[in-house]
Amino acid sequence: MIGEHVLAGYVNDAGGREALDLAASIAALTGGRLSVATVHPPGLPAAAGEARTLLEQASDLLDDRPADLHVQEGRSVGRGLTVLASRIGADLIVVGSPEGGARGRIGIGAAADHLLHSATEAVMLAPSGHTPSGDLTRITVMYVRRPQCDDAVIRAAQAAEGLEVPLRLVTLAVGDASGAEQLRDDLALAIRLALGSADLPPEDVSAELAEGDDVADALDDVDWQDGEILVCASSEDAAAHRVFLGEVALKVLRAAPCPVTVLPRGYF
Repeated sequence: MIGEHVLAGYVNDAGGREALDLAASIAALTGGRLSVATVHPPGLPAAAGEARTLLEQASDLLDDRPADLHVQEGRSVGRGLTVLASRIGADLIVVGSPEGGARGRIGIGAAADHLLHSATEAVMLAPSGHTPSGDLTRITVMYVRRPQCDDAVIRAAQAAEGLEVPLRLVTLAVGDASGAEQLRDDLALAIRLALGSADLPPEDVSAELAEGDDVADALDDVDWQDGEILVCASSEDAAAHRVFLGEVALKVLRAAPCPVTVLPRGYF
């Protein structure tokens, strides 16, 4: 299950604290291991000392929740987190949104941008101002009929079974709705795939066609619950076992009102 070892990228701002809270809540839900890291530039002893001080702050914020703390050297925060995740065996990297962005929406800073175009682990982003509800209420998969999305459906269905939450599949119909019937047929096949991949009650697997003039408008066409997580697959242009977001998925990520997890291509 995704989240067996969660790595939070911590910085001393609201986004860093929100990433820490989200990572801790995911680890609590899955029963997984939690690691927290602060990345500093190479060859600067003073920066390493500052990073250790930040980790002490992060430890205080965890309120005695167990976590492994790591000071990681890296030319960039994103690269440092990827290197560390590979070394310690983390399967999910969690980062927050930069300060100053729209509240309730995901902003993409330099670290997130690096991770979304090269990470070998799943990447989860917290919206600005996000506070975990403590309970996971539903997993939603952004679906388009292609192999990477089929893989995401399978993994999400297995996670939904393990966490005992419903699974929803959403497909966007943006602008011209002439192909809506084909998209509904694709969703019906995806429901069959989900039910065949996990022992989920049929009433716990649903699908919606989100229609709108653009991606943000379409996402507003569906309801979103507190405690929901959205799962996206990487683009077909992604290298094997790496994250790479396409143009539409990037728009989805920016418009989503909940945490978003992006899976590497071929994530099994």
